[in-house]
Amino acid sequence: MRVVIGEDEVLLRTGIAHILSNDGFDVLATVGDAFHLEQEVERHRPDLVLTDIRMPPTHTDEGLVAAVRIRRAHPNLGVVVVSQHVQRRYATELLEGGGGFGYLLKQRIADVHTFTADLRRVAAGGTALDPEVVSVLVARASRGASAVARLTPRQVEVLELMAQGRSNAAIAAQLVLSEKAVVQHTSRIYDALDLPVDADDHRRVLAVIRHLQAVPPPAT
Repeated sequence: MRVVIGEDEVLLRTGIAHILSNDGFDVLATVGDAFHLEQEVERHRPDLVLTDIRMPPTHTDEGLVAAVRIRRAHPNLGVVVVSQHVQRRYATELLEGGGGFGYLLKQRIADVHTFTADLRRVAAGGTALDPEVVSVLVARASRGASAVARLTPRQVEVLELMAQGRSNAAIAAQLVLSEKAVVQHTSRIYDALDLPVDADDHRRVLAVIRHLQAVPPPAT
């Protein structure tokens, strides 16, 4: 698994590289700003990019903007944003590519093995969204989301867990439901959001995207 890391804090950047190397990742480059991140991605063509949001020179959204550009240029490349902040701007656009995207919060990463498993899932085309990220995005979007208004509270819970990349079995375990009940809930979610059920795993991500697209992101 080949990865390029973008993180402006040198100790954190070194620590992440060390963790990934010890877990079998091939760290091709580590950089401290978005400009060099894009350069290294073009040079190495990795399987995965890991980036912070706030990077030099303004420390606002350079890393997130770079992630959007990288995803546009390389739609099959996995991109994981790791930040201390939840920023809705650009997040929906990153999700629109389907799988191969993650948004994790630094302060909530408590288990290294879970973290590296999330990275591998994204590199393989899946998703990994922190529950707090999902809650913020869903709460903001639902202010004007008529389609999601048709969902029951339980179906919204299932939708949030789907966005985190959870399997039906994991959703069932967390919500204390049978897998059959989870399948029924997801089917009704697809119907409410006008997404025909098929075998595409990205349909789960599209359900969340449809929800988030109900209202435009706030200006920042």
